Amino acid sequence: MDKALEKFGNDIAIAFSGAEDVALIEYAKLTGRPFRVFSLDTGRLNPETYRFFDEVEKHYGIRIEYMFPDAVEVQALVRSKGLFSFYEDGHQECCRVRKVRPLRRALKGLRAWITGQRKDQSPGTRSEVPVVQVDPVFEGLDGGDGSLLKWNPVANVDGKDIWNFLRAMNVPVNSLHAQGFVSIGCEPCTRPVLPGQHEREGRWWWEDAKAKECGLHKGNLKEDGAAQVNGNGATTESDIFNSQSLVTLSRTGIENLAKLESRKESWIVVLYAPWCPFCQAMEASYVELAEKLAGSGVKVAKFRADGEQKEYSKNELQLGSFPTVLFFPKHSAKPIKFASEKRDVDSLMAFVNALR
Repeated sequence: MDKALEKFGNDIAIAFSGAEDVALIEYAKLTGRPFRVFSLDTGRLNPETYRFFDEVEKHYGIRIEYMFPDAVEVQALVRSKGLFSFYEDGHQECCRVRKVRPLRRALKGLRAWITGQRKDQSPGTRSEVPVVQVDPVFEGLDGGDGSLLKWNPVANVDGKDIWNFLRAMNVPVNSLHAQGFVSIGCEPCTRPVLPGQHEREGRWWWEDAKAKECGLHKGNLKEDGAAQVNGNGATTESDIFNSQSLVTLSRTGIENLAKLESRKESWIVVLYAPWCPFCQAMEASYVELAEKLAGSGVKVAKFRADGEQKEYSKNELQLGSFPTVLFFPKHSAKPIKFASEKRDVDSLMAFVNALR
């Protein structure tokens, strides 16, 4: 970290929000070199978090560079969808307005940024976080791919060691930690974790437990749905839901399945688009479901329903939005649509068990 501060000077900054980031500020102070700290104020943080920010500023004699969301964008979102739309359609849109776009503005003025990501924070999304990387999502001062360096100096540090360091150095910490909050974000989207739960399970608890990222570190998510460009310059997407336990249905295959009035086995099918973040988020749960149902008399399948297949899927397969999950009962012609937004493996299994 000392070398990073020396190399980039004022063009590098520490992203600050939680306990790991206090450790980074303490490390930066110990180097004796000047450093910058910025944070995202979403307007939805806990009162304790705002007091914590003030304590950190006074303790280190610094001014945190706060980044705020665009007021017009926030107003449009709230007027059109209400204050708590994320409970119904996922947190990505709200996070994009309140966090991702402000971060993008902050990083455009930097050549590198320092984060407090640890591999043990989230086994589902951060287990492979490198110490140093070219940022796969955001652009830096020079613009374009590869223009921003991302430094994760505590990637390989255990969370317990972070807390031992904080206690030893007697630095400020968020008072919410003493109330059972481990990973702290916005007030409506954060709650204390229960004994035995992983620290990220207190974030966006109504969504898939294996996709706990808000967009700031989107590069941690599997790249199966990332857009690519083929030799003709056309945009393509790598496929998702890849597993030997899953059946890939063609247009003919799903047409034949839908026509059957009596099937030898029941089927559950996801209608998806590989570029859809909600489809990407449920991939691990759906693959796990397929593995659990192997040999059970229920076939698990996928059908790519975007592009040329979208109109057919909307007219014939009840596609409203991606993903749409359908259950084709063994002795019934009409498929049954999974209505819940909870796409974790337990919810999907309960749906199957109730119908087969």
